[in-house]
Amino acid sequence: MSTSTKKQAASIVWFEIPADNVERAKKFYGELFGWKIERFPGPQDYWHIDTAGADETPDGALMARKQPQQPITNYVSVNSVSEFSGKIEKLGGKICMSKTAVPQMGYFAVCQDTEGNTFGIWESDGNAK
Repeated sequence: MSTSTKKQAASIVWFEIPADNVERAKKFYGELFGWKIERFPGPQDYWHIDTAGADETPDGALMARKQPQQPITNYVSVNSVSEFSGKIEKLGGKICMSKTAVPQMGYFAVCQDTEGNTFGIWESDGNAK
């Protein structure tokens, strides 16, 4: 990624999210980040997640969980770790590791969605201590 590329809030490069309940996961991520989630054409149960990044930037996918321990961990850029931590809990998610500073870089938190998947949120802040 070029340093001149504008960073979009709530956007990541590519991911696959396994779900026990695809509809519930669609609602969670759609309401949390405003992502548009639509089924890919074809016979497979595979849903495209448009994170609203640039057209040439890969987005992600939502799919039925294939095995009990199928993992994901992605960091999503947000404007406020504190604000999104509250939204995550309100939507039925959990905070596994609360807001933590990476000095002079930003803050992160590790969370769990309604499907038991782990993900991180990241807030850039050069003044983080």
